[in-house]
Amino acid sequence: MAAKDPTAVERANLLNMAKLSIKGLIESALSFGRTLDSDYPPLQQFFVVMEHCLKHGLKVRKSFLSYNKTIWGPLELVEKLYPEAEEIGASVRDLPGLKTPLGRARAWLRLALMQKKMADYLRCLIIQRDLLSEFYEYNALMMEEEGAVIVGLLVGLNVIDANLCVKGEDLDSQVGVIDFSMYLKNEEDIGNKERNVQIAAILDQKNYVEELNRQLNSTVSSLHSRVDSLEKSNTKLIEELAIAKNNIIKLQEENHQLRSENKLILMKTQQHLEVTKVDVETELQTYKHSRQGLDEMYNEARKQLRDESQLRQDVENELAVQVSMKHEIELAMKLLEKDIHEKQDTLIGLRQQLEEVKAINIEMYQKMQGSEDCLKEKNEIIAQLEEKTNKITAAMRQLEQRLQQAEKAQMEAEDEDEKYLQECLSKSDSLQKQISQKEKQLVQLETDLKIEKEWRQTLQEDLQKEKDVLSHLRNETQQITSLKKEFLNLQDENQLLKRKYHDQEQALQELGSKLSESKLKIEDIKEANKALQGLVWLKDKEATHCKLCEKEFSLSKRKHHCRNCGEIFCNACSDNELPLPSSPKPVRVCDSCHALLIQRCSSNLP
Repeated sequence: MAAKDPTAVERANLLNMAKLSIKGLIESALSFGRTLDSDYPPLQQFFVVMEHCLKHGLKVRKSFLSYNKTIWGPLELVEKLYPEAEEIGASVRDLPGLKTPLGRARAWLRLALMQKKMADYLRCLIIQRDLLSEFYEYNALMMEEEGAVIVGLLVGLNVIDANLCVKGEDLDSQVGVIDFSMYLKNEEDIGNKERNVQIAAILDQKNYVEELNRQLNSTVSSLHSRVDSLEKSNTKLIEELAIAKNNIIKLQEENHQLRSENKLILMKTQQHLEVTKVDVETELQTYKHSRQGLDEMYNEARKQLRDESQLRQDVENELAVQVSMKHEIELAMKLLEKDIHEKQDTLIGLRQQLEEVKAINIEMYQKMQGSEDCLKEKNEIIAQLEEKTNKITAAMRQLEQRLQQAEKAQMEAEDEDEKYLQECLSKSDSLQKQISQKEKQLVQLETDLKIEKEWRQTLQEDLQKEKDVLSHLRNETQQITSLKKEFLNLQDENQLLKRKYHDQEQALQELGSKLSESKLKIEDIKEANKALQGLVWLKDKEATHCKLCEKEFSLSKRKHHCRNCGEIFCNACSDNELPLPSSPKPVRVCDSCHALLIQRCSSNLP
């Protein structure tokens, strides 16, 4: 036989102890049925086992005074890996009574259990094995697979509710010793446990029936409250209907009044319109007769004005042409002067260029005596420039001759302009006199036109007033139509409310029938409960498969007790109903019991 590794044996023992402590804690807590305190023995043993598991394989850290071996170091790592654990770390550090790292670690474990996140925090540690290697040996429980198994088992503790007081406890000086007597079983304990299981099953059945009773009572009370609320709403709806009917009657009366008033207003407006039409026609005829004479006068005056304005425009056009001619001559003179100045500047510039070219030629002759080709080219350029200067001088002479001719023409034109201006002034005086006379006539005509316009404006204002009255009447008719629509909408709402009322009455009738059915069911359940007091029912948790078809129970395949034998079957194997000696009414029975009971009945018959 090969010798086993002692560390592996330690890991296995700690894993088994963890399984037993977690299983025992969950079972005892569920049977206990309320939140656990710090004095609860299975909970104390669980913390001791967890402390041993975390201490397994811890590296010894040397300090100046002594050797240090605590589990607070790896638990502090959780804050960095899991941000939600910062609150636990801060609250543990703030606790006043804790002085040692071991005490802080114990407080941390208790707070993590209360938060129901111990499995999540330790899972973060196990995943980061590189960081754990600083605190644990390579063959420690937290570094091997056993640590992951324990973390998986810790998830089941989320079912437990614990209320632990950490402030008052002396966690620094506690001695962590595992009590194995809690996990060893005797024959008497086993017998007591079986009895306890039977009693628990009977209590479960009793609690189930009581809960059904409570639920049915609550449903009945809720139905009563609904019926009351529906009756109240029904009365309110009836009141609202009566109010709506009264409003409709009032609206109908108002509608009749408005219609009669509308008819009267329409009659009055029609009469008024007929009278105004007759007046307007007579006034229009008089206006047309007066307008014809005025139009003739106005046309004659317009013709005279047109003739005189044409004469005046002709004279003004001639003046404008002469003035423009004069301006053009002045502009031409100015342009000629500018050209002469520019050409003089160009001549000066050309002479300067010639002098510069000559100086350059002398310098080039001194510097480059051997380059005759370049000198020939420059001589040709100089000849061209001289030809250009000759041409410019000839053009200057021609421009001077033109200037002299232009000055003579300007003198002659100025003499003619003076003569023509005198003639135009005499004509313009005579025309101004005639225009003043015509303007007086125009003023008279304009006054007559203003009077006619004012008279016409008064007529238009009267017409607008009548139009406003008509628009007001149209608005009133539109309001009447809108009231009709509202009335129709109210009728529709009234019909809808009546339908709702009928539907609610039907629903109430259905609820009453359902209530009677539920009462009958309650009576059946009570009778079945009386019959079952002598039987021992199987616990729902123990049965996972149907006893006859051996199919697994699920959400679709529900569990059903046989009222004769007390076993659990599926719906298909227990869909029979027979009257039993304990209950005269038919009760659910499994297929096997059904067959047996039928055989007994047939054998009893003669």
